[in-house]
Amino acid sequence: MINLHEQARQILRDNDKGGYTLPTHGLYPYQWNWDSAFAAWGFTTFDPDRGWTELETLMLGQWEDGMIPHIIFHQPDPGYFPGPDVWQGRGPIPSSGISQPPVAASFMAKMLTMHPAGEARARAIWPKLKEWHRWFMDWRLDQGAVCVTHPWEAGRDNAPDWDVNMAAINADDVGEYTRRDTSHVDPAMRPTKYDYDRYIKLVQIGVSVNWDQEKLLAINPFRVADPTMTFTLLRANRDLLAMGRRFGEDVSDIEDWIKTLEGGAETLWNDAIGGYDSRNAHTGRFNGILSNASALCWYAGINDARALPAIEAMLEAATYGLASYDPAADGFEPVRYWRGPSWPIMNYLVGSGMAEQGIDAAADRIRADTARLMQENGFAEYYNPHTGAPAGGGTFTWTAAVWLGWAGDQPEKRQGAA
Repeated sequence: MINLHEQARQILRDNDKGGYTLPTHGLYPYQWNWDSAFAAWGFTTFDPDRGWTELETLMLGQWEDGMIPHIIFHQPDPGYFPGPDVWQGRGPIPSSGISQPPVAASFMAKMLTMHPAGEARARAIWPKLKEWHRWFMDWRLDQGAVCVTHPWEAGRDNAPDWDVNMAAINADDVGEYTRRDTSHVDPAMRPTKYDYDRYIKLVQIGVSVNWDQEKLLAINPFRVADPTMTFTLLRANRDLLAMGRRFGEDVSDIEDWIKTLEGGAETLWNDAIGGYDSRNAHTGRFNGILSNASALCWYAGINDARALPAIEAMLEAATYGLASYDPAADGFEPVRYWRGPSWPIMNYLVGSGMAEQGIDAAADRIRADTARLMQENGFAEYYNPHTGAPAGGGTFTWTAAVWLGWAGDQPEKRQGAA
């Protein structure tokens, strides 16, 4: 029998570039922000020193205004598009100009529980995370909910949430470019050219104002209040607050941020779908999308009984975990990236959050389904929620980390483990 623990550990070792971890070779040849937080957690289950180094390396890319970019281009790789020459980021290391779901503080809290000897390193990282969270609070709020200014910022690149908002973007003048992702993965599993044109147009808009957040507020046609961002930042602030109190830091502003985000989360509740929904910040209209992000309320510490029936129905409509988009909805695609597949990382965030809030049956189901995906189909980027077939990139870092930290074991519950 294959030892999945050792296989998962080997994936992290193989994707290790010496201080930072690739999501997978070929398709993603750089350090990605939220992937890196998962990697740090995964490494901490067997090599805590390497886990802390991962977070420290991520902090090296922080911009002067506090933003931590979604991609840090440590080494040139001509096989990737769009690269640093397209993004023209203004950080200390070449980077993209947008961020990603701020899960790093929450994973640092888990790592500290697993490896208390890392406290000095956590103390050094803590103020940098606080400045990143402040950046979100300064530049990304709409009615207290956190907005994304590019679909890539949400981590859910081609989610149906963005369709109406993307249709309002004129990308006729985006110019010629060559995608690299579809040379590594079946195009049927990736965003369409229509979407990609608009992704690049939004990058060009950011570059046109040198990623000045105040100017972007005025000119960016894409600004969507997003459950993923709102719930992950709310959870991250709770974890940052707890660590700050432990470290003797001033946390009064973080307490205020939590209240603001709790109010903002309520503005994302859409009675029409019985769930948390994304909202166009320009028009105020809901997008009418029930997704796995709708289920992150429990992860954020919001035990909302209103949200459970729709999420339970989504679970029943799939065989393997929580689909990224409601399988009963029009436009569901079981292997196209964020328009249907089951993602182990989101299964972890949702399932662990449900367990914390006492939603035990659904939490146990999601965890067991996620373990089964890996046992039957290896460590893929994502999977068909009906058949379990692997999709996207293979030998994937964050999937291996989810096995090591949760699906195959729960080391974070063992105080002082690793």
